[in-house]
Amino acid sequence: MAVSGQRLCARCREELAAGLRVLPWLYLECEHVLGGGPTPTRLEKTTGGALPGMPFNGAAAEARTEIVKALSSWCGLVADERHVSGPPRAVEPLAAFLARHIDWLCAHPAAVEATAEVARLVRTARRVVHTEPARTVRIGACVIPGCGGELGAVVPVRTPARPVGVQCTEDVGHTWAGHQWTQLSRTLKERASDYDTDSREERWLTAADISRLWSTPVGTVYRLASEQRWRRRNQAGRTHYSESDVHECFSRRAARSSR
Repeated sequence: MAVSGQRLCARCREELAAGLRVLPWLYLECEHVLGGGPTPTRLEKTTGGALPGMPFNGAAAEARTEIVKALSSWCGLVADERHVSGPPRAVEPLAAFLARHIDWLCAHPAAVEATAEVARLVRTARRVVHTEPARTVRIGACVIPGCGGELGAVVPVRTPARPVGVQCTEDVGHTWAGHQWTQLSRTLKERASDYDTDSREERWLTAADISRLWSTPVGTVYRLASEQRWRRRNQAGRTHYSESDVHECFSRRAARSSR
């Protein structure tokens, strides 16, 4: 049933929001496989620009182009009809702009079309980037109300430098960037009847873990750890940092960049 004043039900609205959250990550993932890379997707040769015979993943290029075109189009609609300035033509600000105006968009006559197109973009991009063998680390039940799926952190096997992603087994729209798995885990614990926030067990991450989850150079991780005085401890000769401190630091950075 649609929420009062809107044309989408709560689940469809969340699907749209989830799609907008994950598209920037998928766009970046498509870049990783754009040059052929280790993924066994169909390779084509370019007719210009690249060196003769250089492999080129046409599906990845097309997915990236479609993401930018579609998000730009919907942002143009919002900006024109709401008489506001539109965002730069880059995937992250485009998706963030639509997320800020999602309530208005859900009440628009084209809300269903917007949701369907975002879902299509997510499906297409995921087909491109998830052809590489990966292992899945189970997180728990999907946090979206009414969904019976399971969440898993997808870790690429052949390309360890590529970021982790989190996806649901039941709904293609329930997908998150890798760094969000920590918050998802907290949400699951908070829903448990025996969860005690005062006795929550802290998780500890290595610099390599943080680099992959937040798509940040390892050097930057070490700099932030020193500047922000993250709690740390040594395990098996390696330094591990407090997940809570890391999460708070990157959340603040994301909030500042979205302003």
